[in-house]
Amino acid sequence: MTDHKKDKKIEQLTVGCGCFWCIETIYNQIKGVEKVVSGYSGGTVPGKPTYREICSGLTGHAEVVQVTYDANVISYEDLLVIFMTSHDPTTLNRQGGDVGTQYRSVIFYHDDKQKEIAEVIVKEVSSYYENPIVTEISELGEFFEAEAEHQDFYNSNQRRDYCTFVIDPKLAKLKKMHADKLKKQTA
Repeated sequence: MTDHKKDKKIEQLTVGCGCFWCIETIYNQIKGVEKVVSGYSGGTVPGKPTYREICSGLTGHAEVVQVTYDANVISYEDLLVIFMTSHDPTTLNRQGGDVGTQYRSVIFYHDDKQKEIAEVIVKEVSSYYENPIVTEISELGEFFEAEAEHQDFYNSNQRRDYCTFVIDPKLAKLKKMHADKLKKQTA
């Protein structure tokens, strides 16, 4: 029997694009994604921030997800294209009804290679948008895992209005645009 674990090339991606519940749900659908953790990054205040502090907009942190994936199954480039087409990267500090710096569009790179790829992808997808892309590309500082109630939010709360009116349309768009990248669904 072959040990498939040794065949994996595990890497991480950290991005934010509004409420982390949306992008967490998106990435959980993608082949090669091993784990998605909602959290906070990019802030300026010391210590681990709380959700309430993040919502104030005063800490400088963004709501983000940290995605652990198998680069032999899905590339960093593909994950970024999915990211850039899963939200509106042309609105500064806003996604729908979520407004504030904590909801900014941001790619936190883990190394110089990720930074270069992020810059290329942002440039490549810019022609698809009428307005200029405002997605921030910044070096990842400290990542703080969000509280337990924010993890796997969609699967625990599918009947909530936010899931029905905000996340479900994003999932429909994902299925239409990136069907070849989705995990096989079981009945």
